[in-house]
Amino acid sequence: MLIVVAIILIIATIGIPSLLRSRQAANESATVANLRNLNTAEVTYSSMSGAYGTIAQMVAVQLIDDRYVDPNLSGYTITVAMSPGNLGYTAYATGVSANSSRYDYYTTPDFVIRFSTAASRAPSGRTGLPVQ
Repeated sequence: MLIVVAIILIIATIGIPSLLRSRQAANESATVANLRNLNTAEVTYSSMSGAYGTIAQMVAVQLIDDRYVDPNLSGYTITVAMSPGNLGYTAYATGVSANSSRYDYYTTPDFVIRFSTAASRAPSGRTGLPVQ
């Protein structure tokens, strides 16, 4: 019986880190897609109103659904910081925990998704560079 327990522990030790990495990769892919959807919603909102909108404003006119308000959207919190006069914005995707995400992302009206400018939340040597 002790041998069976030892084998199960060895298998779990090998499998759990792989499972976490897979989950992180899935969350990161979903978040990049969510930021792309947010960029599209911003373009539509600005063509309707003449300025970019906050998440709440875009949810109100049904350009994005209310899951963007959730503080844990695929392991990330998505926020939008508006520039003066709402003529620009920066959308941030910040990881909720180290287990759910490795990297943070941001995007601006140029519609390019970039890695975080914080070296600890971006791949080595890719700080602020576009996601490919």
